[in-house]
Amino acid sequence: MKFKMTSLEKKWVLYDVGNSAFTMLVATIFPIYFNYLAENAGISDVDYLAYWGYASSICTLLVALMGPTLGAVADTKNFKKRIFRVVLSIGVAGCVLMGFLSHWLWFLVVFILAKTGYSASLVFYDAMLTDVTEPERMDTVSSQGFAWGYIGSCIPFIASLAVVLGGGKLGMSMQASMMTAFFITAVWWLLSAVPLLISYKQKYYVETTEHVVRNSFIRLGKTFKDIWEQKHIFVFLLAFFFFIDGVYTIIDMATAYGQALGLDSTGLLLALLLTQIVAFPSVLILNRAAKKINPTTVLTICIAAYLFISIYAYGLDTQTEFWVLAVLVGMFQGTIQALSRSYFGKIIPAEKSGEYFGLYDICGKGAAILGTTLVSVMTQLTGRMNVGVSAISVLFVIGLVLFRKAVKLNEGRKATR
Repeated sequence: MKFKMTSLEKKWVLYDVGNSAFTMLVATIFPIYFNYLAENAGISDVDYLAYWGYASSICTLLVALMGPTLGAVADTKNFKKRIFRVVLSIGVAGCVLMGFLSHWLWFLVVFILAKTGYSASLVFYDAMLTDVTEPERMDTVSSQGFAWGYIGSCIPFIASLAVVLGGGKLGMSMQASMMTAFFITAVWWLLSAVPLLISYKQKYYVETTEHVVRNSFIRLGKTFKDIWEQKHIFVFLLAFFFFIDGVYTIIDMATAYGQALGLDSTGLLLALLLTQIVAFPSVLILNRAAKKINPTTVLTICIAAYLFISIYAYGLDTQTEFWVLAVLVGMFQGTIQALSRSYFGKIIPAEKSGEYFGLYDICGKGAAILGTTLVSVMTQLTGRMNVGVSAISVLFVIGLVLFRKAVKLNEGRKATR
């Protein structure tokens, strides 16, 4: 029987289409423009890559500090959508503002603000999954979100790419072209959120109390204790911390890495567009495989595939090899994120989804503090960018071992019920 999404599920998926446009810009045009600003300021290629990595790490740290707290507050009745609206506005405003900046340091500062708003919005967006669908539909709905997010993000990206690459012929300066590209992405992102903001209602929540923030901290403390006692959740989060850090490091650093290697900018952008196109059918195909085999088996295959990708990146030094990397990433990128999100959504208490997804986001989406810092430090210590990038293979090895442990713990828990 063909899977049919409800109206609310479609609106939830639509936000993935919008926020993925920002992700695409961060992975492609942002680092190229930052490289342009850095070169004008006389910054070396090695330092350029390191500074970009440090900025991504700071974003992660900020969300790690705020995410669980905001998530706990958002679990209070009628709060989830309010906070989602605020952090979404910060991200969109930051995206627009970056187009007006021409100094590399100020660009990085506002980039941190915009990406922090984006990453924080995902804490609440992911937590909404338990409200918009049922547990038995989560794998497919989550996969649909990533699938349509990848293909949908190509629309504003192609428009932005046309402006950036063709702006000179229209008499536009580099900054004017970038300003237009950032504005296109921000508007697309904002408009995609409107249907969800209008229709979403918090289904699972804790009742409003007189001291919302204080009680949220109390609940958060209890959640930390509960997670420690529920080993199947704790070990999964630990596994997720390692393998998804590796995934997002590759996403955040791929274009910066290719740029630092001296590869053609247009080729890099087109290769990453190919990643989005490949990702769309790949997510749907692997989701179908997950239904027939087992979601945890498919997720294991995805982690192992990323281990191979990180090792492959060590010898990367040509445009063709970068295109191969882009295809490989596209094949597994969406599925590893989608199945991780839905697996976590099924093993946590629905009424505490904000708190739990706040903790999930420390380890996850948009958060790659360990990986980006590892790449930056190893690059500067060795003076070799390929050593820094390939060092993240360690994250996938640890993540794979811990994930299989988490699966066994969860299966053992269900068997004893």
